[in-house]
Amino acid sequence: MTLSIREAVAARRSVRGFLPDPVPLDTLRRIAIEAGRAATGGNLQPWHVDIVTGDALTELKAVMADRVASGGAETPGYAIYPPDLDGPYDERRRAMGELLYNHLGIPREDKAARRDWFARNFQLFGAPAAYFVTVDRRMGPPQWADLGMYLQALMLLAVDVGLATCAQEAWALYPETVAGFLGTPAERLLFCGVAIGLEDPADPANRTRSERAPDHEWLTIRG
Repeated sequence: MTLSIREAVAARRSVRGFLPDPVPLDTLRRIAIEAGRAATGGNLQPWHVDIVTGDALTELKAVMADRVASGGAETPGYAIYPPDLDGPYDERRRAMGELLYNHLGIPREDKAARRDWFARNFQLFGAPAAYFVTVDRRMGPPQWADLGMYLQALMLLAVDVGLATCAQEAWALYPETVAGFLGTPAERLLFCGVAIGLEDPADPANRTRSERAPDHEWLTIRG
């Protein structure tokens, strides 16, 4: 399957239910390498990527199931959302969550079911493979922007070969466990995981389609 850039951008979305069918390691490796053509200030290429699949992923999922079940918190390396998030940003985040839970049939008052669903993040929503993206702790906002460009390239390349993805900052909640499993050097910080595989069209979570704000809220044209 070959898509235009416009088609790939339109098709990309966060999938939260995957089929167990394995993805060839050569495909995972090729996507990761080709995404490295993403723009990067000063050609720093600040990303580091671990591919986890097969028996290693089975082991990681077991580790995370035990870790999540045991409770307790680890200290994230960064704030996933600003602590004072308000206005349209908070409204969009909340609306997205409610849309997803509505498709799943989980009401707001069922806190236990919502916690159980959130725990699926750490099983990669059933995906057969994952990328984990880390960055040197010395890097600043410009290099974090570079990570975003790398991830966008990665996800669009996945779309082009018929695969679905979900970029998951939730993994940043367990930096110590993930670093211990991956053997990440202390000078590197976990940014996110990316679940990758074939979409399960029967999973109700995949009926979710996020909305985009109208352009008059964020676009200004002069001239």
